[in-house]
Formats: sequence, structure tokens, C-alpha cells
Amino acid sequence: MIRGLYRKVLRRTVLVTIALGASAAFAAQNGSSEDPLLRALQQEMQRSKAQLKLEQVATPYYLDYRIFDVDEIEAQASFGGISFNVHNHFRFARVTVRVGDYRQDSFFDKGEGADTLVPLSDDIVAARHEIWLATDQAYKAAVEALSAKQAKLKQFTVDQSVDDFAHAEAVQHVGRLARLEVDPNPWIASLRQATSLYKTDPQVESCNAALLFRAVNRYFVTSEGTAIRDGQTYFYVHIDAATQASDGMRLERSKGYTVTALSQLPSQSEFQSKAGELISSLKAMRDAPMVTEEYRGPVLFSARAAATVFANLVGENVLGRKPPLGQPARTVGAFATSYKSRVLPDIFSVVDDPTLATIAGQPLLGYYQYDDEGVKAEKVTVIDQGKLANYVIGRTPIRDFPVSNGHGRARIPWNPPGPSLGNLIITASTPLSAAGLKKKLLDLCQQRDLPYCYYIDTADSHNTPNLLYRVWVKDGREELVRGAAFGDLDTRALRNDLVAAGDDLFAGNRLLNIPHSVVSPSILFDELEVKPDNKNRDKLPEYSPPPLTAAQ
Repeated sequence: MIRGLYRKVLRRTVLVTIALGASAAFAAQNGSSEDPLLRALQQEMQRSKAQLKLEQVATPYYLDYRIFDVDEIEAQASFGGISFNVHNHFRFARVTVRVGDYRQDSFFDKGEGADTLVPLSDDIVAARHEIWLATDQAYKAAVEALSAKQAKLKQFTVDQSVDDFAHAEAVQHVGRLARLEVDPNPWIASLRQATSLYKTDPQVESCNAALLFRAVNRYFVTSEGTAIRDGQTYFYVHIDAATQASDGMRLERSKGYTVTALSQLPSQSEFQSKAGELISSLKAMRDAPMVTEEYRGPVLFSARAAATVFANLVGENVLGRKPPLGQPARTVGAFATSYKSRVLPDIFSVVDDPTLATIAGQPLLGYYQYDDEGVKAEKVTVIDQGKLANYVIGRTPIRDFPVSNGHGRARIPWNPPGPSLGNLIITASTPLSAAGLKKKLLDLCQQRDLPYCYYIDTADSHNTPNLLYRVWVKDGREELVRGAAFGDLDTRALRNDLVAAGDDLFAGNRLLNIPHSVVSPSILFDELEVKPDNKNRDKLPEYSPPPLTAAQ
């Protein structure tokens, strides 16, 4: 696909001249005249507004041009060697043309925009040529999509209609460009060194490390008068390793760091130390006893594990996504019918605040000033003392939420913007210290005459325990165990069984898809089911691994 788009970039370009009018004054005042790419978008927008019209077809009421300029270094190591090391630079462009009006328009199916690649050179003419072709394609698709949408709507009876697109004030903002000014070689060497640690344990079956250093500059211009340019950098390093227990159970560990500045990464010596700890922990996991009994009782989650739980069970469900045509629901997801209802215990509140760049000294990936639809970022209280108070939305309204609250964001490279998290922050009104939280855990166990309870240190993206400990009531001793799964960790458990939270905070930064953060304290459930994980076991290797030195 990329190669095909590159061929598009090489097409002949044509020269188009135009007077800019009011946009020229903005360019002069804000320095955008010094940025050829932004200038190209503004010039082509003015021309499209004046000339984009098919005979006997409605003129577009809205257009936008979006470019993600992505400069990134990506490398991966495995078993002490570099698997790949690449430096990519792309300019992904997306054009949206809306036909109809704000109440009912063509943003449907194939009418959701057209994509292209823009040349990396600062050739205004070439950039405008690519945008022109994508605009023409998007306009034709929008006309067809509106007809298809209107035909489909005739199949339904809509009791309470919701507009297709929300009005927004025009914004002009030209921020600093992000630069990927970094020498990756020391970190690439560190990946190689970290994955060489597999030699300390012959039973390690995979050992991988990766880095992704990325600078993203966003350009956004609309027919409403919005013009935005801003940039952000992201730095990610990660190591993971896997082994098998004697019964064939596959055991995995991973450790990663995702930050917004290179200086926020750990030192390379610290990264090596953490890698060593991770490899060493695999032996402990192999030797750990399996969970063989079903358990129902108190379970304590670390702040790191709790962030994963809230990301999956709250973060996904506070996105205000418009349902498909003909469906009368307000939104989709587990909280679709929960507006103004209790979804957490009343000691918990949740906000999404993209205006924060850090919290408690930890960097946040979900920081931005304007979203990908040109709307200023807003702090939104989504859950207030346990009750669902808001959804995060972009410019696609849902019932009871007619305007954007600055959370319309787009995935790189091609997807249109939609509701997305920025920085989801969970807090409790009566937090406990770490010692107080553990005491409450043991007290609850004693009240139920349980010999032990559970503590989750880390969990995977599916909320399956990774590092799981039995905590013995008699002396508070923690025992590593393996092979467990939750039976009922769902939104109902969040609402009914959460009883306490810690005074700590962990910022879980998530770079994939749309960068965002989930910030959570430790949490204590009064009752959860922990049961044996009955996944099929893999066969062990048929013979021993190769020697760890070339001479053998």
C-alpha cells in the first residue's frame, strides 16, 4: 500500500496561483507563511472553497485538510542481535468533504474522506496537487454517500434525531514543530545488551527488546477558518521475554517505558538492571505453584494493574460514539444506558484532562492543546462520585451532547477522528496508605475465615493476572503463584465490589493507536473470583536449546 502511495507522490504536478485574502493576514501574523506545508493547505483550501462544485450537485458545506508528518526511528533486538533498524519519514494526508448540512450530511461509509501521501519536500505546488486530487476524490465519494445514506434512513423511524456534525469556533494556532533530534545508537546497543541476558537462563524461549522514537507534527485546516499546526515527540523502549513451565504453561513478562522526552527515559544502566530482573523473574514463575482452587474473596490490585482494569472497563465505555444508522441508543458500549446512573462506588471520581502534561512528576501522553477536529482541549468530569456525568466526544454529536468537548482525535495514518481519551484520571475521596490498604485486605480475609487472599502486581491487556501473589493472612507473607484467571472482573464488579483505593498514582502511557494515558491508584475489591486458567498447554521443545557459546 505504501509503495502504491509513493507512486502517487511522483505524479506530475501543476502550478496553481491564487490570492489568499484574509488567510494571508493570519499567515503573516502567526508565522505560518514560513511553513510551506501549512501555506499549501491554506492556499488549496481557499481555492477549493471557491471552485469545488459539480454540476447539479450540492456545494460542500464543510471541508478539512489534515496532515500527520511522522518522523520515526524504530529498532528491535532479539537474543542479543538487531532484528531491524529503520528510519521512516512520512506525510499522511486525509481530506474530508461533507455535502448536505450540519444536521444531515454525507459522512457515511465511503464518504468519510480520502487519503494520500504528501511529498516530503517543501514543494508547495506538489503538496497542493496531491491535496487537490484527494479533494476531488472525497467530493465525488461524499455525493454518492449522501444518496446512499438518505436511502438507508428511509428504512427507519427516528423518534429523536441527532445532528451529524457539530458547529465549532474557528481557531488559529501555530505551535512549535517537533524535531527528532536524537542519536539512537546508544539505545540500540542497549537493546542488544538487554536481550543478550537470555544466556543467563537456558529455558528462556524468547527475548525481545524494541524502541520507537517518534516526532509527529499535525497540520489541520478547515473551510470554517481553522488553521492549526503543532508537534509532539514520543519515546518508547520495551523488553519482553517468555519461558515455559514443566507442565507446558507459557509464562511471559514485559517491561516498557513510554515518555514524551528522551530525558524522561531511564538511564541505560537502569534499563539493563530492569531487564535482568525480568529475566530472573521467569525462573521464579516457572517454579511457582499453580492456582488449582477456585477462590472468591478480596483481591488487591497495584496501581499499575488497576490502570489496565480502568482502561478496559471505564476508558472504552466513556467514549461517546454515535450508534449505527437506525439504532436509537445514545452511544455504544457497556455505559450506553448508564448516563446519570452509578457506575462506580461513590468514593470514586474520574476526569479526562488533556490539558495536563504531567501528574505527580510522571509524563502524560494524552496532553494536547487542540484535538484533531480543531476544538480546544477540555477537562471533562466523566464520573462524579460514582455517577456517569459525561461522555468524551468530538464533533459527532450524540443524544444530550450536541457539541464537542475537545476529544475528537484521529489515529495515524488514515482514520477519521472520533471520540478518544486524553488523560483519564481516577481518584478516590478517602485514599489509604499502602500499609492501610494491605491491612484492610487482610482484615477482610480474616472476617471470612480465608487462609489467604490475592494481590495482583501486573496484568496483561485482557486483565489476566501476570504477577499474582497469595497473601497469607497468618503472617502477611506473599507467595508467587501462576495459572489464574478472573471469573467476574467486569463493569458490575467495578460498580458493586470496589471498596477502597490507595494514595498512590501510576500513569499508564499508551502509545499505540491514539496516544493517551490512564492514571490510577491501587484498588481493593471486596470480592472477586480467581480461578484456574484452563488454557491449553503448549508442548515443550523436543530437545535442548543450542549451547550458549559459539565454541560448544
